Amino acid sequence: MKVLALGGSGGMGRFSTFAISSYPNISKVTIADLNEANAIDYANRFDDRFTGIGLDVSDSVNLENVMRDHDVVLNTTGPFFKFGVPILKSAIKCKCHYFDICDDWEPTIEMLNLNEEAFKNNVTAIIGLGASPGISNLLGLKAINELDSVDSIITGWDMSSAKPEDESSQAGTNAAMEHALQQISGEIKVYKDDEYKMTKPLEKIDIHYPGRGSHNVYVFGHPEAVTFPHHFNNLKESLNACHGSSQSDIYIIKILRWLVDSKLISFKRGASILEWLERKIGTPSIEKQIKGLPAIYGLASGTKNQKNATVAVTLSEDELTNTWGMGAITGFPLAFGLKLLLENKIDQKGVFAPEGGAINPDDFFPLLTDYPLTVSKSWED
Repeated sequence: MKVLALGGSGGMGRFSTFAISSYPNISKVTIADLNEANAIDYANRFDDRFTGIGLDVSDSVNLENVMRDHDVVLNTTGPFFKFGVPILKSAIKCKCHYFDICDDWEPTIEMLNLNEEAFKNNVTAIIGLGASPGISNLLGLKAINELDSVDSIITGWDMSSAKPEDESSQAGTNAAMEHALQQISGEIKVYKDDEYKMTKPLEKIDIHYPGRGSHNVYVFGHPEAVTFPHHFNNLKESLNACHGSSQSDIYIIKILRWLVDSKLISFKRGASILEWLERKIGTPSIEKQIKGLPAIYGLASGTKNQKNATVAVTLSEDELTNTWGMGAITGFPLAFGLKLLLENKIDQKGVFAPEGGAINPDDFFPLLTDYPLTVSKSWED
């Protein structure tokens, strides 16, 4: 299989590129980046199956010329609100299977609406296969599968565990921080009271996590909030939420949001401040994580054996927060998706979020055994 890795030498993409370098049934990997020198330099670290090229993904003619010589696209090129939809359209047109780490809710909705076109072209497209979204969706799916019926699904993550990559892997302002700032500004779409609603990000809500008690979390603009209702039509609530290492961290971020919304500072300046804050917050201690909320989780509420029940599924926080940075926890799942496709464990055609049925979480999570992560769950009536 021939793989086109868009952004494959960047802060997120380099991790998926590294992971697929060990896959034997890949005959060719083209690492494409706007910066040709970076793409070539990173490709030269691997065997002769890898080559690096310069490519402007906004040039659809050149992009599609390159795609036609490949079987699958791994897309880590952001921002996805700008590039996600047109790149997926090009992949479908060129009959390339497609995986990305799209973490913007707006293009996610547009991309899911390309399902019929992808199906007709015999294309499998999995969007948002990173950490959140990605791992969080599959944790949520495992929680849902424990219940007989589901009313609510909340996916969550700890902002203090999202360690920015070093400058050696991401030059200049961290693009992920620009995205994060956008997702806490303006309004975001969520699913509440059995319908989609627009709301202000960082709204405080209280959740009860089995075995860990009640905690305050803050509504965030990641696409899990819109993808779960797309695939599960009996839900009454679907939210994505974040939490911080302290209440003051959230207040600081809200002030930063106000400065950006009021146009007192630019998005880029705000992203630089947010990146500094992420490094300042640091990784929480394991003891604190065990007592509080985990680094990433899926929380489903509904019924089991005709009783009200809540199920929580998470990963082992110690390795997640102390070993993996943002690039790794986002890039590796993308590679795992490709591995499942190569092994014919993903065979449905169309456009899917991770929880949409194309990926069996019981096939996905064992791949994490090559890395120090495990899945655990807790639930109570």
